[in-house]
Amino acid sequence: MAKYVPEIKGILRRHVIQVPETIREASGIKIFGKRLKSFIFSTDVAVIKNTNADAVIAVYPFTPQPLITQAIVLSADIPVFCGVGGGITTGKRVVNLALDAEFKGAMGVVVNSPTPNDVIRQMRDTIDIPIIVTIVSEYENIKERIEAGATILNVSGAKRTTHIIRKIREDYPNFPIIATGGPTEDSIKATIQAGANAITFTPLPAADILSEIMTSYREKYEEERDND
Repeated sequence: MAKYVPEIKGILRRHVIQVPETIREASGIKIFGKRLKSFIFSTDVAVIKNTNADAVIAVYPFTPQPLITQAIVLSADIPVFCGVGGGITTGKRVVNLALDAEFKGAMGVVVNSPTPNDVIRQMRDTIDIPIIVTIVSEYENIKERIEAGATILNVSGAKRTTHIIRKIREDYPNFPIIATGGPTEDSIKATIQAGANAITFTPLPAADILSEIMTSYREKYEEERDND
């Protein structure tokens, strides 16, 4: 029998971004004593401050900057896993950014798929927080990634995501995996069943959410006008 869970909501903070309930079916990954199942994929501090996700994956398509990491960590009240490069930004700079992220309070760092294994080794020798390595293809050498020092694999393979997870699980049944869950409850459930321990969820942009609110405001005034 499922236990009743009391829920408390504030008056002003009822309107938050809720991650899909299906994600609760994932096993989660326990990091420094915290069990994390849902990761919101965002760098928008307003979104990060108003979500029920367990953690944040803050990766963006620009050169990582310590000031951005600091802003996200300070604004979040949940663990932050921040991008430190590995694609355009590489080499010693990635290692330095990872160390800086740890000093600023990030719970982990995320590197892009092109990151060389020797850079991951340098990071592993330098920082104590988890290193999340992004996997985008089933043809990547997972064994070398793990041996280099990857703590968690972040599978982001679009429509191939579940296939990639299953392939990894053939050789590594217990290695921690975070994965993109897709846009629907069914796709999230399929990702979990394939072997993902945690799911990244991409919310609507803040502009789209605001647009929906503005539409409801306009409809309210039109309704009042029609009733006059």
